[in-house]
Amino acid sequence: MDKSGKYLFDRASDRVSRAFTRTYSTSFSLAIRCLHKDLHRPIHAIYGYVRLADEVVDSLHDFPKKELLARLRADTKEAIHAGISLNPVLNSFQWAVNTYKIDQELIDEFLGSMEMDLERTTFDRERFDKYILGSAEVVGLMCLRVFCNGDDAEYQRLKGPAMRLGSAFQKVNFLRDLRADHFDLGRTYFPDVDVSNFSEAMKKQLEADMRIDFEEGLKGIAMLPRKAQFGVYLAYVYYWTLFKKITATPATELVSRRIRISNPLKMALLARSAVRYRLDLM
Repeated sequence: MDKSGKYLFDRASDRVSRAFTRTYSTSFSLAIRCLHKDLHRPIHAIYGYVRLADEVVDSLHDFPKKELLARLRADTKEAIHAGISLNPVLNSFQWAVNTYKIDQELIDEFLGSMEMDLERTTFDRERFDKYILGSAEVVGLMCLRVFCNGDDAEYQRLKGPAMRLGSAFQKVNFLRDLRADHFDLGRTYFPDVDVSNFSEAMKKQLEADMRIDFEEGLKGIAMLPRKAQFGVYLAYVYYWTLFKKITATPATELVSRRIRISNPLKMALLARSAVRYRLDLM
């Protein structure tokens, strides 16, 4: 294979997307490693891009975030059209989009949700549902396009469970980051929830909704192509464990500190999940 020209640039771009994943999420990094090796490059590309946009709205407070996100939106369209970008993360992402025919509508929905995060706001039900769709459910659908690799019938069959799993993950993130989102970033995602007076009743109501998403998402994992199954199952196990830890945490404590899963526990979960997967005990 010719290892000059764009091949080397693409290879370097892929490494940057992989570094983004490892830097920002040990959980997803481990889960991606448990996918078939053919899936590593495109899923790193998707996660790297999603992380890039997320960092613009969540972390770059000393910079013009609105302008940066608008530039990212324009650069994304140009990269997909041209088949190249000098931004390595975008170059990796455009390759995945063009190779796996990821719908532009999914990308637009995602960036729309990121734009919502530019404002300090309290979400009503309509905005909350739209935000979940764009920030989580469509990301699951981008990955599903990769997993199904051109099989549209399989994609349509798995679309619903993939969206429910993405929804479950995002809602757990909201509960985990309740304090930081509300007090530091000025965002209250859950409708009709007063974070300043967060109660056990509010918490239990949110948890009941998440359990349904987890149940539906797990059903879909069992139907995924074999190449994708274990990696997605491991991500499910990580989030389910975090969810269980949150359910065991009092509401008042949840508002005061961020619940985490330690790296040693993640490795233990990896080992246990591998055994359950091999024994078909998902």
